[in-house]
Order: sequence, then structure tokens, then C-alpha cells
Amino acid sequence: MKNVTQNPAYFHLTLFGDYGRLRYLFFMLSLLIYIMIISANMVIIIIIMLERSLHQPMYIFICCLSVNSLYGSAGFFPRFLVDLLSDTHFISRTSCFIQIHVIYTYVSCEFTILGVMAYDRFVAICQPLHYHTKMTIRKAVFLWGIAVVYPVFTVTYALVLTSLLSLCGNELPRIFCANRAVVHHSCGDVTHSVIVGYIIFFTTIFVPLFFILSSYVQILIVCKRGSAELRGKALQTCLPHLVTFVVYSCSVFVEMSISQFNTGQINPVVTAIISLEYLMVPSINNPLIYGLKLPKIRAAVSRHFKIRTKIVLTSQPK
Repeated sequence: MKNVTQNPAYFHLTLFGDYGRLRYLFFMLSLLIYIMIISANMVIIIIIMLERSLHQPMYIFICCLSVNSLYGSAGFFPRFLVDLLSDTHFISRTSCFIQIHVIYTYVSCEFTILGVMAYDRFVAICQPLHYHTKMTIRKAVFLWGIAVVYPVFTVTYALVLTSLLSLCGNELPRIFCANRAVVHHSCGDVTHSVIVGYIIFFTTIFVPLFFILSSYVQILIVCKRGSAELRGKALQTCLPHLVTFVVYSCSVFVEMSISQFNTGQINPVVTAIISLEYLMVPSINNPLIYGLKLPKIRAAVSRHFKIRTKIVLTSQPK
């Protein structure tokens, strides 16, 4: 029996309750949200790929955000939809670690990409004469590569440390696998894992956060001294990025705050809603904010939609 308790082959996600027939309603709502996330982000990606005028660093980074949203939601929604209809909520050790890796790299990459976007806006507004030499397509792709490779490497290393821990429990009070919840069941010393976790947290969240804030302070200083035209341009291109950054930061920090508490002392519905908001809202927010607020993307979407509509109407038999 001891061998079964230690290093369990499965984890039990305990936040799922017996909602009776309501689970079918929750399933349909969640499926609708997932379809919205896929559709909205795919529209942004396809439009940026097809429209040559959008082949610029800023729009490449927006495309990267949409790709990251699709990646993160794919690590959560398929399993979540299955769990909503299932009577048992066990997930294998391997599947759990894969889900942790996907969700944590998604979170980290979102911050690092937003940090790179802040640098792009800083150069465009504060150093406009040097923008086309400092921010080429090649450099944009290079910065995007760094923004992805570093989080993937650090999260992988942290997850390897977690996988080597001897565990004495299998109940995770979450609706998805979380590294902290798994480490909580360790039978031995977790000092190394905790230190690595804090280092990753600092380098992938606080460093981009500090860089973004410092970039916007300098942008505000330049805008204050500049003309009304400069302020209008800065507001038009920086506001979507700033809204995305604020929404995502709030979502992550609320989720992290909840994870610090004993979830047994918090209403399970509250914990579940916060966890869902943390994964759903940013993925829907990004394409809506950029699609509605940036004129070039909005115009490109409208133009392609009209072209497709015209083709469909003209192809119909009279």
C-alpha cells in the first residue's frame, strides 16, 4: 500500500464537483469560449500573414501573442472539456506534467513577448529616426525567439526537478495541474525546487514587468514634450499593448495570490472562476483589443471580409 501512496501514477483534480445536468451547460459555454478563442486568434494570425502592409515588427509580435494564446488554451481546454463531462477527474502523471509545462510556458512567454513589444514601442516613439535600422524583421524574429526559448528552457528545468521529487499524495485542489500543488505533496526537501521557481518567476515576470514600466515612463516623458500628433500616434499604438499588459498582469497576480493560500479555506467556486479567468480572458482580450483598436488590422479584416462575402455572393447561381 505504501508503494501506491508514494509517487502516484495519477493525480486527482479535486475542484471538480458533481453539478448534475448543469455540467452540460458548463461544457457548452466552455466549448463556445474555446471556439471564440481559436477563431479570433486565427483571424489575427491569417490577416497578418496575408496582408503585406502588416509585415512589420509590431504586427509580428501581435501575431506571436495570438500563437501563444492558441498554444496556452490548447494545453487547458481539451482536458477541461473532458473533465466537465467525466464522473472521475484523474489525470496521469505524464499528462499532468505536460499540462504544467504548456500552461507555465504560455504564461512566461506572454510576459516576455509583451516585454519585447514594449521595446519595439520605445524605439518607435523615442527613437523614430533609428527605428527601421534597430527594428528589422530579422531582429524582430530574433527577439521573439529569445522571448520563447528562455521561458521554455527554464520551465523545463523546473519541471524536471519536480518530476524527480518523491511524492506522498495525489490530490490537487485545482481544475488543472499546477506545479506548486504538486510540489506541496513532496516527501522530501524541496528547497532547490522552490529557489529555482522564484528565480524563474523573477526573470520571466518581474524583469519584463520592470522593463515595460520603465519603457512607458520614457514614452510618457517624450510624449509630454512632443507634439499633439506624436501623442496621438503613441496613444493609438501603445494603448492596446498597455491594456493587454494590465489585463494579463492582473489575471496572473490574482491567480498567484490564490495559489499562496490553502485552497481548502477558499470557496471552490471562487478558486475555479479565478483559474478560468486567468486562462480565458487574456486569450480573448488580445485579438479583440488589437483587432478593434489598431486601424490597419481593423481595415485589413474588413477588407478581406468584404472580398470573401463578394466572392460567395457572385458564385451563387442566379
